[in-house]
Amino acid sequence: MVVPSKVPDSDQGSAPYDHEVVVIGAGPGGIAAGVKLQQAGVANFAILERADEVGGSWHENRYPGLSVDVPALTYQYSFARNPNWTRFFPRGPEVKAYHVDVAKRFGLYPHLRLGVDIVKQVWDEQRHVWQLFAADGTVVTARFVISAVGAFINPKADPGIPGLAAYTGKVQRPSDWDADYDYTGKRVAVIGTGASSVQIVPSLAPQVAELAVFQRTPVWSVPKPDYAVPPSVQAVLRVPGVQAGINTTVLVAVDLTLRAGVSAPLWLAKPALRSMDAVAIAAYRRYLRWVVKDPATAAALTPNYGPIAKRPTMSNYTFAFNRDNVELITTPIARITEAGIETADGVEHRFDMIVLATGYEVFSDPESYRPGAILGRDGFDLSTFFTEHGLQAYQSVALPDLPNWWMLVGPYSWTGSGWHAFVEMTADHAVRAITEARRRKASMMAVRQSVHEAYHRRIHRKAAALRFYLAELNGHVPTYYRNSQGDTTYVRPSGFYEARRGNRKFPLDDYEYGVLGAAPAVVPAKSNGKAPRTTTITA
Repeated sequence: MVVPSKVPDSDQGSAPYDHEVVVIGAGPGGIAAGVKLQQAGVANFAILERADEVGGSWHENRYPGLSVDVPALTYQYSFARNPNWTRFFPRGPEVKAYHVDVAKRFGLYPHLRLGVDIVKQVWDEQRHVWQLFAADGTVVTARFVISAVGAFINPKADPGIPGLAAYTGKVQRPSDWDADYDYTGKRVAVIGTGASSVQIVPSLAPQVAELAVFQRTPVWSVPKPDYAVPPSVQAVLRVPGVQAGINTTVLVAVDLTLRAGVSAPLWLAKPALRSMDAVAIAAYRRYLRWVVKDPATAAALTPNYGPIAKRPTMSNYTFAFNRDNVELITTPIARITEAGIETADGVEHRFDMIVLATGYEVFSDPESYRPGAILGRDGFDLSTFFTEHGLQAYQSVALPDLPNWWMLVGPYSWTGSGWHAFVEMTADHAVRAITEARRRKASMMAVRQSVHEAYHRRIHRKAAALRFYLAELNGHVPTYYRNSQGDTTYVRPSGFYEARRGNRKFPLDDYEYGVLGAAPAVVPAKSNGKAPRTTTITA
């Protein structure tokens, strides 16, 4: 499909930019942002996507067993509820089709520019625009930028295991799966036990001759009630208000749980969390002894950390180890050889195919932000700032030295809700801010430094119980819930509804506004009883 390089708009001829708003990424967040922009009456926007179709991870990932690990009713947009899910936990192709359908239904395809990989973003203070540099040399300019690159930014190119280049067999990655390769009857290894691995392993096991799972850290995994949705249930879900009511009930439960966890004083939270982990680990150990035939394998599959220290999973993963052709290997990997994998005990295991389920660069790690990739005003480099000062952002979306720029998945952002509910609220923040700048005819807006600092102090203080749980009580386990700086910037230490209020109803005077040129100052409307200032800037 050929898409226009520019979206027509009434001011296009005189505007100092290609697009008033550019959204980077066409995954769940980018689609949400596009719909919200249209609903706000913003016509001149483009969605730049590095892939050749919308859907984000649901387009890029095609590995065997790919499916949602939360119920479908909590994994959809509030503005596009789907009563026709065929399964309670839909498979990957159906989830991708849902996102494609939403993008088409809401008219986003004319705004899409596919195959555009933005590698550098630079704020132009003289023109109050962002210059967006693509990998092919194209430069796109925008007044406002919404970064919707998602939580799992790039698959880790280097698994950190020596010898990978020497391997002569087939290498598969969850994000770049070669569906044409026939692994039937082959000897296969899976390295990693994360969310992708627990879906891949039970899918491969019945089809391969041998399957070895190389485990560094055991994973919590409970059976997934993966049933087809009967037509009678689909009919009930079509009744107006039913899906919204179910989703609200789930969100209320999540909200109460998370608020209770982060609001409790540390003197109470610490013993409660220790007891919770101890009881959960003992119960899971007994469960594994019951469902896994081999006692040694059951013991090796038992985590020594709490159930929410890493991402818990739902799958039939543990049952795969009851098959005669599946082996769990916990001896550390020394290197990859031409023929397979050599472990630290000197044994070489030969394989026809190796699956590298070794994880992603995650938004909550400072290393995921490349030096020089996002440059704001006065020499501000987002990578340098996050490295030196830790990850932080006002309401998880905005920083003072990145004017006209918002990220939908930022520090302290995930609320424990379904992904769509969370990116909708951050998209609401960005679109509300853009709408206010347009109303004032402001060419620049940025969150105030004092507001940002006060917010970060508050959110960091509220995360004390999370830091204890993830960095102290479970500090021995690798997890992307705790980043390389020992901070817990993945999870927002508040309830869902508090986070939604913060993003949808933030005081408009939390931002400062600027007008490029010698135009007269814009007279602002009052916000929360206060009149925010608008600055006039002379070019």
